[in-house]
Amino acid sequence: MKELNLHIDVKVYQNEELNEADCQLVQAAREATKRSYSPYSHFSVGAAALLSNGTIVTGSNQENAASPSSLCAERTALFYANSQYPDCAVNVLAIAARNEQGMFTEAPVPPCGACRQVMLETEKRFGQPMRILLCGVHEVYELQGVSSLLPLSFDVSSMQ
Repeated sequence: MKELNLHIDVKVYQNEELNEADCQLVQAAREATKRSYSPYSHFSVGAAALLSNGTIVTGSNQENAASPSSLCAERTALFYANSQYPDCAVNVLAIAARNEQGMFTEAPVPPCGACRQVMLETEKRFGQPMRILLCGVHEVYELQGVSSLLPLSFDVSSMQ
């Protein structure tokens, strides 16, 4: 038997340690939570994507009584970016969330599995990693790419 050990590097920043560009992106993700439509979960998520041309696009989770028809903030932002700016890579994606009481979550909230897969496809599409900022009240986790969230990922190379 052989054992495979996976190691994930996560940098943890206090909000005041972020550079100006990251602060702006985190703020955009937090603002996007206000546009969430989440009458069922009462969990508002916002995402902000910084594109290679300097544009910031945002998305928020949009729920539906028929739950599978709902869409997460990350996918909303990435699908919009890819449809409106098809030639621009996503350089950074920031994600923030508010709980049922309307307060930002204490700990940074990671994306769901479906969003991780879409994030991976976005990276593969442009051939470059996407930095990810997961935002909590006081701390922001920085990951250097989707492989940190999805180390054993499924992509086109898995089908060969």
